[in-house]
Amino acid sequence: MIIDTLTSAERYYGLHRNFKTAFEYLNGTDLAALEVGVIKVADGVKVIVSNDPGRKVEETLDRFECHNQNIDIQVVIHGHETMGWKPRKDCNSIAQEYSEEKDYMFYNDKPDTYFSVKDGQFVIFFPEDVHAPMIGEGLIKKLVVKVRMD
Repeated sequence: MIIDTLTSAERYYGLHRNFKTAFEYLNGTDLAALEVGVIKVADGVKVIVSNDPGRKVEETLDRFECHNQNIDIQVVIHGHETMGWKPRKDCNSIAQEYSEEKDYMFYNDKPDTYFSVKDGQFVIFFPEDVHAPMIGEGLIKKLVVKVRMD
């Protein structure tokens, strides 16, 4: 997992062949103007824009998730979001087996760590990062860049 600001995104280009494409899109787009929905940026890079109410910690534990086929770059556009995190290797209780079609798996475990993300910051979740997003109050406008692993 990585937490940083979009102004520092260039330092992460080398981590994956599509990170440069993803971060150049993020830094070259008026994120506040994006409509809710899905945007295909390039082969292996898509953006999911949402504007949903934050949830209480207890409500997010049923969505303690990880992915096998995609890396998530989650960016807060407006609002204040708290996220939970735990290494996948330390999770023991599967709530829902992996769905290849939807690329997610859910755990019953609880996060080890909670952290806050605000406007202009991003978090990169790799497949080994189990995360509980959307903890907060009020509307949280955010986007999730799905970067395919292959």
